[in-house]
This record gives sequence, structure tokens and C-alpha cells, in this order.
Amino acid sequence: MCSSEELEYPQKLLDYQCGFLVSKTMFTACELGVFDLLHEVQEPIAATTIASRLSTSVDGMERLLDACVGLKLLKVELKNNEGHYSNTDVSTLYLVKSSPKTLYHMITYYSQTTYKLWHFLPEAIREGKSQYERGFGISSKEVFEAIYRSEEEMLKFLYHMDTIWTICGKDIIQAFDLSVFCSVYDLGGKTKCL
Repeated sequence: MCSSEELEYPQKLLDYQCGFLVSKTMFTACELGVFDLLHEVQEPIAATTIASRLSTSVDGMERLLDACVGLKLLKVELKNNEGHYSNTDVSTLYLVKSSPKTLYHMITYYSQTTYKLWHFLPEAIREGKSQYERGFGISSKEVFEAIYRSEEEMLKFLYHMDTIWTICGKDIIQAFDLSVFCSVYDLGGKTKCL
């Protein structure tokens, strides 16, 4: 049952409708290297410097940085009437590529693969099949053939899976009573092999 407030103003639906904007903003900042650069310089810097170092337009970068501030992915402070940006603690821990807890690889996989495939969700529902062929021009008869279509794509997927394990692995292991086993093997895992 809906409340009268929900019927009066569809906030939840508006949030759902715009949810991809939040994701794509974070994806873009990761892919362009915003969080890595800010981590590298270790001090707040201006949008013009960030744009120059990352080879982007100043206007586009300012808009991206301000969106990231709104999402609490970045902090901004005014110096000489100009915004200077730095990472939040959460961004440093999870969005900087070199962090031991980085989500960078998962985020780029979602941005470059999953996000693109979700564009074809209506076709997937109508046809009842994967959309790798539409998205990437590669047959999707076997999902792993599509995922492993090149060494670069295979590495992206493996890093993505490793990210999941780094964040969730402890919880997964603790969810099961494994006391009767002497060893646990992660077949297909990546952490130790690359």
C-alpha cells in the first residue's frame, strides 16, 4: 500500500529514473583518472589543473568535479575564489586504483561492459538471450567466450571478480562452516596468478 505522500509526489520513481546518472558520473571520474590524480598530488587542486593533467575540457571537468562533490565522492574548498578539489576518505579507499580495497576494476567493467549491455535490456527480454552480439559484435552463444574474447577483456573480468572477492570474500567464507576442510581453493580466481 502506498502512502498519500508517494501518490502525491513520486520521489522513488524519480530516483530510479535518474539512478544511471549517478553511476555514470562515478564511472567517468574513475575512467578519466580523477581519483588517482588527486591521490597522487596529495593536496587540493583546481579544476583547470585537473583538466590539463587529464587532457579534458575545463568546462566538462568542472561539471564532473562538482557532480562528484554533490555525490560526496570529492571535497571542494575555495582558494582565491576558485574551487580546489580533493578525494573523500571513501574515494581514497575504494576509487583509487592503487588502493588494496579498490573498486576501480569493478567500476570500469560495469561501465565498459555491463552498462553497455543494459542498453539492450528490452531486446534481451523480448528475445530471451544475451546481448553481447548487439553490444560488441561477438556471438554470445557461450557467455565466457564473449567475456574472454580478448586478453584485455579477460583481464578486466578477472580484476572485476577479484574486486568482488576482496570486498565480499571474508563474508562469504564466514557464511559457511568450513571447519571440516583443511584447504579451500578458489578455482578460476585471480589474486595470486597475475
